[in-house]
Amino acid sequence: MKPIRTLLVANRGEIACRIQRTAQRMGIRTVAVYSEVDRYAPHVEMADVRYFLGGSASHESYLNIPKLLEAAQATGADAIHPGYGFLSENPAFARAVREAGLVFIGPSPEAMERLGNKVAAKLLAQQVGVPLVPGTPQAVTDGEALQEAKRIGFPLLIKAAAGGGGKGMRKVESEEAFLEALARARSEAQAAFGDPSVFLERYIPRPRHIEIQVLADLHGNAVYLYERECSIQRRHQKVIEEAPAPHLSEKTRQAMGEAALRLVKAAGYTQAGTVEFIVDADENFYFLEVNTRLQVEHPVTEAITGLDLVEWQLRIAQGQALSFSQEAIPRQGHAIEARIYAEDPRSGFLPSTGILYKYRPPTGEGVRVDNGYEEGQPVPLFYDPMLAKVIAWGPTREAAIQRLDKALLEFAIVGVHTTTDFVRFVLNHPAFQAGQTHTHFVEEHFRPEVLDSRPLTPEEKAALQTLVDWIAYTWYGPFS
Repeated sequence: MKPIRTLLVANRGEIACRIQRTAQRMGIRTVAVYSEVDRYAPHVEMADVRYFLGGSASHESYLNIPKLLEAAQATGADAIHPGYGFLSENPAFARAVREAGLVFIGPSPEAMERLGNKVAAKLLAQQVGVPLVPGTPQAVTDGEALQEAKRIGFPLLIKAAAGGGGKGMRKVESEEAFLEALARARSEAQAAFGDPSVFLERYIPRPRHIEIQVLADLHGNAVYLYERECSIQRRHQKVIEEAPAPHLSEKTRQAMGEAALRLVKAAGYTQAGTVEFIVDADENFYFLEVNTRLQVEHPVTEAITGLDLVEWQLRIAQGQALSFSQEAIPRQGHAIEARIYAEDPRSGFLPSTGILYKYRPPTGEGVRVDNGYEEGQPVPLFYDPMLAKVIAWGPTREAAIQRLDKALLEFAIVGVHTTTDFVRFVLNHPAFQAGQTHTHFVEEHFRPEVLDSRPLTPEEKAALQTLVDWIAYTWYGPFS
């Protein structure tokens, strides 16, 4: 295969910056695409070439396949990296890129179709012996749904077949509530994914959400890069991820990794991908879904293995074979990632928009910030509200938690509400520090009022005073 000389990144924000950083280090020319509201965004400024897509709405810009292909042709790009979100798991986009004679940095559209639909992925998992949560093997019709629900037993989950993120998902406690919940789940699934298909699963109380990172090349080689714990979620969206997972036995870790490899090999999958599982209190694990793209939380895997996943995506796309065996992959220390969203945790995590009057990401030993914004930039309502990811590595989990907490305390943001205080609440909660994580952690332990009632530490008082001084200086000038 020919080497990639020019890479168009079909995305924005921190992931566009992060991909460009590795590509430029590898000597690859980068192209940034941008919408009207992103005209002066950091991912545009750092690119070698810039191309304007159109209006600020996603359908006018980052979701517009013809415009993205036009941008690639106009700028001489020979490859497109989709990042995550937007079109990253859209097989029609991957196929259009391939048909245009370009390299898509991701799996083939055929593999994406095999694994992107949850029902199809579950059937394949069942064929290769990957454990499944008891439920329906495929989407259910209205006529059979209630009968299947009785067979599985209550409580159970109704889940959309064509997508995730909690959309189209309903927990049902009883037979009497089932039909109404089914109708609502179908309606949500249709609105979110254009497909009302749903399936049923047994509800597992207080599960852990653990995922396996895989890499597979074009020569039949595949490895797993250990696991990530992603159980701290709100509204089924991850907010804190870490690697390795606390209190997970080596036996289970290896079994999950081998199960993930069986599945991706059966699907003919290449490139980076993530196989997600839920794990019960006895370490029984069950297949959940496959993310056929680079994950938001990939930096924690990079931190403990020393591998650059974007670099390996680009190497695999150019036909290079993996240069390491499963046994040779290191696992050093512990890493934790916090997603910092422009949201107000005191008001149900509603999105917050405005101008970043002050925006100073933290630095320090073992601290990495994957950032997509800069001071003075607007935070628009058109896109995902994530501002940045702060990743801390330490020789132990305790050290990583301390470093991340200190980094978040030093992250100065003025102009929008953020989830920084909420993340620090979780990091300092005794249950989290003890590794007692599960997907209901936030709803069990978090109440908005705790952010106002907790006494400030000396460090927080100092940071608050610095902020007050800065605001006073901005408004009134130097102190006399």
